[in-house]
Amino acid sequence: MINGKKVVVVLPAYNAEKTLLRTVEEIPSSVDDCILVDDHSTDETARMARELGLKVVVHPQNRGYGGNQKTCYRSALERGADIVVMLHPDYQYSPLLVEPMASMIAFGLYDLVLGSRILGGGALKGGMPVYKYVSNRALTFVENLALGAKLSEYHTGFRAYSREMLLSLPLESNSDDFVFDNQLLAQAIFLEARIGELSCPTRYFPEASSINFQRSMKYGLGVLTTTLDCWLAKRRLRMSPRFQFPQRMISSKSGGNLGVQL
Repeated sequence: MINGKKVVVVLPAYNAEKTLLRTVEEIPSSVDDCILVDDHSTDETARMARELGLKVVVHPQNRGYGGNQKTCYRSALERGADIVVMLHPDYQYSPLLVEPMASMIAFGLYDLVLGSRILGGGALKGGMPVYKYVSNRALTFVENLALGAKLSEYHTGFRAYSREMLLSLPLESNSDDFVFDNQLLAQAIFLEARIGELSCPTRYFPEASSINFQRSMKYGLGVLTTTLDCWLAKRRLRMSPRFQFPQRMISSKSGGNLGVQL
């Protein structure tokens, strides 16, 4: 618990048995609950997670990265989370940063915090493939220009959300594939949420999950489509269902889309 706020870490998992232990061992004690959602893995991820004392949800069939996250967030909110931190169980992101990311929300600075691999300039040194780095920078430039934001990257999988932020978003309307992350962030920008960033190290190694070139191309096209939908919705030219919000919109306080490097 941080500043009286219940912190829940969610781990969207698929075949993560080789890296799960290292990840869980570094999760800070300030975290109240850890929930792992196993997306129909073919290894012993679920068994290992139970042995480590995690709350485990197993999908009877593979629902995709976005579908996994939907279950993650529903489960965390049902367990009374005030702050939800998504941490990949493949050890690509440092669990040691969970507490500072959650603290930025717990003390009222932001509604959403991103762990950025670009802040600090170590992405390529950490093993990010050149084509992914170039596409990350190009897509981020287009998104910032179109959406009026100032983020260092939109494509990190390390994120912390306030309860109110998650309840404000029509998550079920989003894709079950990898573009889910980008759709959620575009929705947050549309809501004028307070978005912070924290520098995190880049880790690419054989056991870390990563999508191939073909799926990266599909993801890139999905990002551009999402950006266009958000741009049109901001101008009330066309309202995609993803930018229609049945819940009340969170109030935007001063600060806007800022990047904070720690």
